[in-house]
Amino acid sequence: MEPIFQQLLEKYAKDVKLVVKNFPLRSHRMALKAALAAVAAHNQGKFWEFHDKLFENHRSLTDQKIDEIAAELNLDMERFSADRKSPAANTRIFNDIRSGQAAGVRGTPALFINGKQVKQRSLQNISRMIEAELQRHAGKQK
Repeated sequence: MEPIFQQLLEKYAKDVKLVVKNFPLRSHRMALKAALAAVAAHNQGKFWEFHDKLFENHRSLTDQKIDEIAAELNLDMERFSADRKSPAANTRIFNDIRSGQAAGVRGTPALFINGKQVKQRSLQNISRMIEAELQRHAGKQK
């Protein structure tokens, strides 16, 4: 989905905001640890870089690999370690999970536009949905 997101963010730079929520799948043994690490990387302004490295290495992800990625991105390792074990990181992840479950999320990636789940995740369909929301919003402002 990331290439599509990039195109949409470029096309609708002033109108669209991308919000990422955590929804670690129970079927992936490292998903929760990776999500906590991504939150910790976010705290140092490196969420997207960390995110990309996690997905590049998703098949070989271990605790050691997560630490290697953090070091490669020049994160403050002491802070990174503390942040990923923090109650705040856990709360954020579990709030995201609850929010996703309440919205009907069953897997990832899940995409919503103004609370409406996108079923067909093509660039054309998503653009059409965004245009419809922008028109609806413009109508309310008149």
